[in-house]
Amino acid sequence: MSGYRPHEQNAQATVARVVAVVLLGALAATLFRGQVLGSSEWLLRSEFNRLRSFPVPPPRGIIRDRAGRVLADNAPGYSISILASRPDSVLATLGRLREQLPMDAARVQAIEAQARANPHQPVLVSVDASFDAVAAIEERRSAFPGVLIESRPKRRYPAGLVGAHVLGLVGEVSREELEQDRFLGVQAGAVVGKAGVEAEYEALLQGKAGTRYVEVDAVGRISSFRGSPGVPAQAGSDLDLSLDLDLMEWIHRIFPEEHAGAVVVLEVETGDVLALYSAPAYDPNLFAGVLNPADWNRMSRDPASPLMNRAVMGRYPPGSTWKLASAAIALEAGVVSPLERMPVQCRGRFRYGNRTYRCWRPEGHGSLDLAGAIRHSCNVYFYQLGTRIGLRRMLEGGNRMGFGGQSGIDLPQEEAGIFPGSRQFWVDRFGYEPSEGEVLNLALGQGPNSQTPLKMAQFYLAVARDGSAPAPALRRSASTSRGWRLDISRESLEQLREGLRRVTATGGTAHMSSLEHFDLIGKTGTAQSGGDRPDHAWFTAIAGPWGGDPEVVVVVLVEFGGSGSGVAAPVAAKAADFYLRGKHGVPRDTIQTLLEHIRAGRSTAWARERPST
Repeated sequence: MSGYRPHEQNAQATVARVVAVVLLGALAATLFRGQVLGSSEWLLRSEFNRLRSFPVPPPRGIIRDRAGRVLADNAPGYSISILASRPDSVLATLGRLREQLPMDAARVQAIEAQARANPHQPVLVSVDASFDAVAAIEERRSAFPGVLIESRPKRRYPAGLVGAHVLGLVGEVSREELEQDRFLGVQAGAVVGKAGVEAEYEALLQGKAGTRYVEVDAVGRISSFRGSPGVPAQAGSDLDLSLDLDLMEWIHRIFPEEHAGAVVVLEVETGDVLALYSAPAYDPNLFAGVLNPADWNRMSRDPASPLMNRAVMGRYPPGSTWKLASAAIALEAGVVSPLERMPVQCRGRFRYGNRTYRCWRPEGHGSLDLAGAIRHSCNVYFYQLGTRIGLRRMLEGGNRMGFGGQSGIDLPQEEAGIFPGSRQFWVDRFGYEPSEGEVLNLALGQGPNSQTPLKMAQFYLAVARDGSAPAPALRRSASTSRGWRLDISRESLEQLREGLRRVTATGGTAHMSSLEHFDLIGKTGTAQSGGDRPDHAWFTAIAGPWGGDPEVVVVVLVEFGGSGSGVAAPVAAKAADFYLRGKHGVPRDTIQTLLEHIRAGRSTAWARERPST
């Protein structure tokens, strides 16, 4: 018999009410958490769906020469990106873009890979779109709803060919570079330094990218460019170099046409680089955006190698210019005194063991002291000097001066010189144990000895100074460490300079390159190039006011130039004269050397009035 049980029903009703209250409370709490406490999260998700972020590239820092002339700055350019929610949409848009924006197959593949790897991120198509391409796309805006066109800074090089090798070039960062520590924080599509000063000081010049937002609709099409306020880009820092653009333009003008080579000019007091020139050159503006494949193929396959910076990467036998290094090593070792004459007079040949070594002058030079041997570049004297030094001390001295290494310039692509570190060099390279006679070739700058023009300039810088050779510097006010110094007396150092002075004095091999207003001393050199082509032509010079301290070192290398005195010396003399005239307020003139005065019919009394040595 079932009866009415009010207590049980009341209890069940109470339970039902409690459950309902709990459920309603949980629902209210959930709504409160979602609508109030979690409002910022939902807002962010909404904003994420509504907005798309784009990096804003910063303008790179401006590069200037020592007088404030602009070597590299920025000009307005255009970038094109695709914004789509699915990779197939990106590819469809890309197909339409190719009709207005030329792209090679490799570029298309890279864009497709980026779209698949990051399907919700903007895909950068071009960092350097032409104005015509931009105008054509804007005219057909309805066909490109997901395409974003932005103005972005484009690198510009007003100096053109003149500063190409030293300034280097820029380009879009590669996937491999993005994995490197030095590109930490750099985003895909950014333009970074690839060579030269642009690469060496990338961290300084790059700046910090900003962020820009645009509104998109539900299918990812751009609906408005007015998105939320972004983060402005921070421009890179400016860079002041020690280069003298006027001097480099002058060198470009006077360098022998149809010849490759290099010119290095260093300031004696500081070791700063006044000029670093390489020929032939290329236009760095071609690399400022997307390089045309045809241009790249043309330059990279050119047998003249216009992309190679011969001043710091070209290695050549130094020839007779290295005889001064042999003399310095001999003076350091104390095996010769400056006024001492060798026991065997030069009669055009020298007998060592069972071999006969010849001088460049068949009739010989007679009996010579050190300065006289430098003046006449007498092989017989330096053969005997080499035997006195000995192979061990020659190797130790050459390596102490850094001829087997780099000069330490602030550039990322300097080649080290080739010079044996020990006797093991011959075993490893040629498969035989060297005899003591190897020192004869080394003493003349021959054999396994190849140096860059910059390295030879650093050695002559030590001769022009107090015997010390700091690392050459491109950045102004950069602190440079002392590379090395010659351990010889001031008197011995002056004897080395005296030998150089006789080269350009009356009767010297480079007398026709002497200057009216300034004291130019130096050393000619010819280096075997191999094959049937002419020798490479060298001239290493030190110049300054008459009766004053040396102020500049100039090294000229002309590939297959044949004659150091006839081809390289005039370039060095004219470069030194141009710079020194500007520094000392002497009016500049295109008639500079003694030979040019003679050919122009001008008075050469200034040359006759100077005492010959």
